[in-house]
Amino acid sequence: MTRTDDVVLVVQEILGPDVVGQYAHGSATLGGLRPHSDLDVLGVLRRPTTAGERRRLVRRIMTLSGDRAHGGPARPVELTLVVQSEVRPWRYPPRCEFQYGEWLREAYERGEVPEPGPSPDLAPLITMVLGAATPLAGPPPAQVLAPVPQADLLRAITEGVPELLAEVGTDTRNVLLTLARVWTTIVTGEIVAKDAAADWALPRLPAGHRPALAHARAVYLGQDRDRWEDRPGAAAALGTYLAARIEEAAGEAVAGEASPPDTAS
Repeated sequence: MTRTDDVVLVVQEILGPDVVGQYAHGSATLGGLRPHSDLDVLGVLRRPTTAGERRRLVRRIMTLSGDRAHGGPARPVELTLVVQSEVRPWRYPPRCEFQYGEWLREAYERGEVPEPGPSPDLAPLITMVLGAATPLAGPPPAQVLAPVPQADLLRAITEGVPELLAEVGTDTRNVLLTLARVWTTIVTGEIVAKDAAADWALPRLPAGHRPALAHARAVYLGQDRDRWEDRPGAAAALGTYLAARIEEAAGEAVAGEASPPDTAS
C-alpha cells in the first residue's frame, strides 16, 4: 500500500536539494483519510523543473497511485509542485509547476507531460497547507509560503464551479461534495473535510435535494456503493441548486467586503 512517505521520497530522489519542503493537505489533515481519499502532497521547489524531470515524476508516481499501482491497488496520489518564487510573494493567478492526479492518468499513459501554468486551485490548496501546518519534509509551511488573501480564495473556488458542474455526470460524488465544500467555505470562512461540508449543507437544503447529498456523503465514508442509477436527475438538480447558492453567497461576501464600516454610534 502506497504511503505518503513514498511520494515524498520520489520527489526528493528526482529533485534533490532543489526541494524546499513537502507538505500534507486534504483529507489527511481535515479529520483523517476516508475510503476514497487521495494522498495529497504539495512540494515547494527552488527552481522550475525540466520536461525530463516532469516525465520522470509522472512515471514514478504512476507506479504508486490508484488501482493500477504496481504493487496492487493503492490510494490515488495527488502531487502538486510549485516554485517558491511563483507563490511568495503571493500573486493571482498562482502558477503550478507540476501536477499528478489519477484523473490525468490516461493522458500521461499516452505520453503527455504536464506543463507549468496558471492554477487558481492553488489558492485553496495553499490555504489548507498553511492551516494544517503539517510538514512532511522541510521547514514549517508558514516559513515557505505566503498567506492567500480571502478575496483570492473566494475568487478561486467560485471560478471552478462551471467546470465542476460539467463533470457532475462522470464524477458525481466528488462534484457534489466539492460544491458543498465551496458553499461552506464561502459562508463560514473555513475549509473543512467533504463529509463535514455535507453535514453543514444538509440541513440548509430543501428536503428534495437532501437524499442525493446524503448518498454522496455515505459513499465518501465507505457506507454505501457509488451508484446513481436509481436517482435519475437528482445529482444534476442538486448541482444546479448548490451552484446557485454559491453564487448568492459569493455575491453577499463581496458586497460585505465592499461595504464601508458602520461608524454610527
